[in-house]
Amino acid sequence: MLDQPVKCLVWDLDNTLWRGTLLEGDDIRLPDEVREVITTLDARGILQSVASKNDHALAWRKLKQWGVAEYFLLPEIGWGPKSASVRRIADSLKFAHAAVAFVDDQPAERAEVAFHLPDVRCYTHEDVPGLPGRPEFSPAVVTEDARQRRHMYRANTRRTAVQRDFTGPDQEFLRSLELEMRISRANDRDLARVEELTRRTSQMNATGVHYSDAALRRLLADPGHEVLVTTMADRFGPHGAVGVVLLAEKEGLWQVKLLATSCRVVQFGAGSVILNWLVDRAFAAGVHLVADFRPTERNRMMEIAYRFAGFTTDPCACTAVCDRPDEPDTQHLHLVPTHRDAAETIRVIATDLFAARGR
Repeated sequence: MLDQPVKCLVWDLDNTLWRGTLLEGDDIRLPDEVREVITTLDARGILQSVASKNDHALAWRKLKQWGVAEYFLLPEIGWGPKSASVRRIADSLKFAHAAVAFVDDQPAERAEVAFHLPDVRCYTHEDVPGLPGRPEFSPAVVTEDARQRRHMYRANTRRTAVQRDFTGPDQEFLRSLELEMRISRANDRDLARVEELTRRTSQMNATGVHYSDAALRRLLADPGHEVLVTTMADRFGPHGAVGVVLLAEKEGLWQVKLLATSCRVVQFGAGSVILNWLVDRAFAAGVHLVADFRPTERNRMMEIAYRFAGFTTDPCACTAVCDRPDEPDTQHLHLVPTHRDAAETIRVIATDLFAARGR
């Protein structure tokens, strides 16, 4: 369990996050070393929350006064058992308990959490200065999405609340979001997130093949390939990097070696919008499209997206020049492109495929 990274740290307040006891009238203070731990973990994409037996209004006012309240999501400040508070925080974030840590100066509070939530890692207030140096708080790679994780969570919370109260048709709700999609060539800063998308995305992954950092760098350096990363945002804030397309240019065709999108943007039809854009760009270039598709236990949704876009298993002589994938059960889905109208609910801003490389 210790090898699993911590995704959320839950703080006690009195004599843990700050020095002193709020309701005893102490002159409480926030040590600089604690503030540094808070900002360091946030920059690494580790979310933070609070589980404290305290007066909510007074405690939150103090956190706001020090300018750190914004770092804490889903604060649980009240008088119930701390294990119940930590459980609610983990469940709301949809995190396994093993991905959550709890820090408290009181042995009895740590024991209560450990008894009810044995997978939650517990730390003492004395451990706080050294937490950023521990491996479980030190991700190997910090992506741009990780640095924005807290902001993306807050944006999603506001977005979900508005959607819950929206009474009109789904299409009208999507238009109200003012969604924007950017499709651009990946660069060195994007590669960690691109690799993560090929590894972790399963339901919306056309082949289920994981591309390593080294493999992606080889494709980036090859003028006959495009490594495209898709990001999204709306009026509530960023969604981050949500899709990857690996594209090969062949004589008379473009081969889509991989299309993968994050499950969190399925509701916005992101995969279909990417395909729609790609088909239209292939039509403008006068080439056929061939898409690698490998059925897995979970990617039925991606197959439906390809079929809905018009891809079929009908034979075409153009597939003779396709790269042959290593996985023997991979299909070549084929499409003769036609012009496609722009998406109605998402504004797409995209690069010119291959053209900028003098192809």
